[in-house]
Amino acid sequence: MAHSDDDFDTEHDLHDDDDSGLDASVWQLLLLINPGDDEAAFQQFAAYRDAIGDTPEDEVDVAQVIGQVADWRSTFRIEADDTRALVQAIDELASRWSLSIDWDGDPDDDDFHTDVDAGDLLATAYDNLAPHGYTLWVRDTDDDSIAGWMTLSRDTEVMRELATELHVHLRLGSELG
Repeated sequence: MAHSDDDFDTEHDLHDDDDSGLDASVWQLLLLINPGDDEAAFQQFAAYRDAIGDTPEDEVDVAQVIGQVADWRSTFRIEADDTRALVQAIDELASRWSLSIDWDGDPDDDDFHTDVDAGDLLATAYDNLAPHGYTLWVRDTDDDSIAGWMTLSRDTEVMRELATELHVHLRLGSELG
């Protein structure tokens, strides 16, 4: 295995002089939330471009559109009180990298869901992903839902900078509760 196969060496320079504007930033975001899967990033970017059409850049809600084009593939958006769907969504995203979450109980058991809330589950997932080099992010939504994605932990600062640039309000998954 080549070093680059193991480390997902994809360029993440936010200030590349050859790329400018919203499209370049969205492309970088898609690369970050699809580490090592440029094909998925490309498909989602094409869907993003189709979704925004001729909408002026200053009118594009990047988080909302990315959430639509990448939902359950690279992102998730779940009703805050639907802990079953939250577990399923995070398990689905983690499985992309052959990871599994130890939920500290049986998420198939009804009693498990009476004793936890979304903040507990996000913190558990965050703690389980961190040792494997992944970070769980939660983005602000305009309703009572919970939305987010995962990136490589080494890209934390780049993700923070990019989120600020794109006006996406992010927090670490461990910070929701």
